[in-house]
Amino acid sequence: MTLPGFLPEAATLAAYTVAVVVLAITPGPDLTLFLGQTISGGRKAGFAALAGACTGLIVHSSVAAVGLSALLAASPKAFLVLKWVGAAYLAWLAYDALRNGSGLTRDPATVRERGIRRAYIKGLMIDLLNPKIILFFVTFLPQFVSVNDPDAGGKLFFLGLWYIVFSLPCVIPIILTAERIAGWLKGSQRATRLFDYVFAGVMGGFAMKLLMTQTR
Repeated sequence: MTLPGFLPEAATLAAYTVAVVVLAITPGPDLTLFLGQTISGGRKAGFAALAGACTGLIVHSSVAAVGLSALLAASPKAFLVLKWVGAAYLAWLAYDALRNGSGLTRDPATVRERGIRRAYIKGLMIDLLNPKIILFFVTFLPQFVSVNDPDAGGKLFFLGLWYIVFSLPCVIPIILTAERIAGWLKGSQRATRLFDYVFAGVMGGFAMKLLMTQTR
């Protein structure tokens, strides 16, 4: 039976799947955001942020499939602009947590009304503005696709979607666990404020790390 052109060989797909699982549970700004949104806005906010990040990955997969990611990574000026914008966005998330506090300290009606939409947008932007995601699609994915493969674009897009499918079972339990922590935090103003500082510190750290990202 002949496999569709966009499907990698079984051995290649198995090796890639193992790498995906490891990457999915590695702490990063997106995973930190999922935790923060879940603790502050509940399970729906956490899943909304996850949906936004998945949308961003679909965009990156589409862009990589037509070769634009490689062009962007090869352009020092474009990469520099994206890197600064991405770092600025992470820094803004840190500033917002310190200035306004998390959803735990805000009016519940406001959180329900705006939290889901904002969580989705935050999840989307944190992936779209992260040059490390572009480097992932430019340097990591091509290791599983032959440069001479006529279906290379289709395979890159498939592998991008495969990353989403296999990262979900790793991330969803984390979101569900974080929701349980929210109940404890809501009962302690000091713990709530500590959470804000920790979230801001982690996002600020990722912003600094992002600024040190190199194209090569």
